[in-house]
Amino acid sequence: MTAGVAAPAGAAPMTHRQILQALSGLYLGIFVAILSSTVVTNALPTIVADLHAGQSVYTWVITSTLLSTTVSSPVWGKLADLVSKKLLIQAGLIIFTVGSVLSGLSADAGLLIAARVVQGIGAGGLMALIQVIIATMIPPRELGRYSGYFGAVFAVGTSAGPLIGGLIVDTDWLGWRWCFFVGVPFAVVALVVLQKTLNLPVTKGSVKIDWAGSALLTAAASLLLIWVTLAGDRYAWLSWPTAVLLGGTLLLTLAFVAVERRAEAPVLPLWLFRTRTVVLAVIASLAVGVALYAAATYVSQYFQLAEGKSPTMAGILALPQILSLALASSVAGRIISATGRWKPLLVTGAVLITAGLALLGFTERDTPYWLLALAMTSLGLGLGVLLQNLVLAVQNQVSPRELGAATSSVSFFRTLGGTIGVSALGAVLAAQVGHHLADKLGSATGDALSRPAGLPAPVRAVVEDAYGQATGTLFQYAVPLALVALVCVLFIREVPLRTTNAVPAGPR
Repeated sequence: MTAGVAAPAGAAPMTHRQILQALSGLYLGIFVAILSSTVVTNALPTIVADLHAGQSVYTWVITSTLLSTTVSSPVWGKLADLVSKKLLIQAGLIIFTVGSVLSGLSADAGLLIAARVVQGIGAGGLMALIQVIIATMIPPRELGRYSGYFGAVFAVGTSAGPLIGGLIVDTDWLGWRWCFFVGVPFAVVALVVLQKTLNLPVTKGSVKIDWAGSALLTAAASLLLIWVTLAGDRYAWLSWPTAVLLGGTLLLTLAFVAVERRAEAPVLPLWLFRTRTVVLAVIASLAVGVALYAAATYVSQYFQLAEGKSPTMAGILALPQILSLALASSVAGRIISATGRWKPLLVTGAVLITAGLALLGFTERDTPYWLLALAMTSLGLGLGVLLQNLVLAVQNQVSPRELGAATSSVSFFRTLGGTIGVSALGAVLAAQVGHHLADKLGSATGDALSRPAGLPAPVRAVVEDAYGQATGTLFQYAVPLALVALVCVLFIREVPLRTTNAVPAGPR
């Protein structure tokens, strides 16, 4: 029999075969979550145009899911430390499926955004719980052994998603609504597989959820998102609405901290931030989240609205970033498992992300594709190396009973960074496009997301040029954040990876 892998205290070690069986259902859940986010990327310009909406709705269709994913992840993580992880991940799949169906049935932009909130709550459970469960089954030093499987799943989900979404939109008898329906069968299969293969010890304890902290956290994040979405469009960045919204965000944040200090089961444990590695990883995750979600969102939009490509072709053109991310994730995991060293890879990943964003900062309407492909490859390699291994660095610093809170906290800040980044950069994009169209055409005609292909040739050229220049500008804004991530990674102290999950890690 294959040698067993260490399990949490009180549980029999799982064999290699048992781990692979459990991972089959977990990775199918990951595939569902990845597919849901990537399949809609190339379809969004068509969706928003069909709903007669503008850039702000384009942004909110994305950020509504990211926001609900962000604020729900810590709650899922806290529950994972108290009750059955198997039951929780199945609940996440059900909520996600309901949100997907409602999204596909939406008749207007408001209903679509609301349905995407439901979808995001389920996705928050999937993304947080899968990482917690894997970390529970497999000690940090052994994780790289199984990263190849994750890389394969990630490659299929991320590369197939945009292509499937593009094909669905380009197929008249399907339509964009099937971008939301397509993940439902996979979610159902994942439910069945998890029921048969996932068997983990149930932690006994009373379930205490910090609802006050969750509500304050949601309100603070929502107010901040409203500000970054509307600033520069509905009002100036330096104005009284900005002061009101930022002041309200600050007050809600202070109230949240006060509540968390007294809560019996805080949704975001403040004691985690006594560890330097956790603080630095959280800050780096905020910055990396911007690069991850902004690149996935706005590169695809650039290909369609600046270069006039079809949704299907936009998915094909984005493959360098997608495939390099999957490759780097797999290779980095195996290197860490073989050597036990992880910090050099984190530094390399941060450097590659910074270089990729800097190259994308030169984007214009007529930028050669080879330069865009080089930039996307560099960005994808950096993200593949950095994303999971920042979580690994934190998981290695906390005891097994704290894995849920620690893992979901890092995921929370990464998604929060992506949510704020997509909203802020979307506002920058909309403002840049509007100013460009006003200068060239005398007014910012129609929605920024009107289909350029349907416009008269002279107007189309102006619109495409506006999107090209604005895309380069927003990535220039993202470069300083990547430098912040690099500095944080440089100051993280490398600690040898634990070889078991049975012994709690002491404070470091």
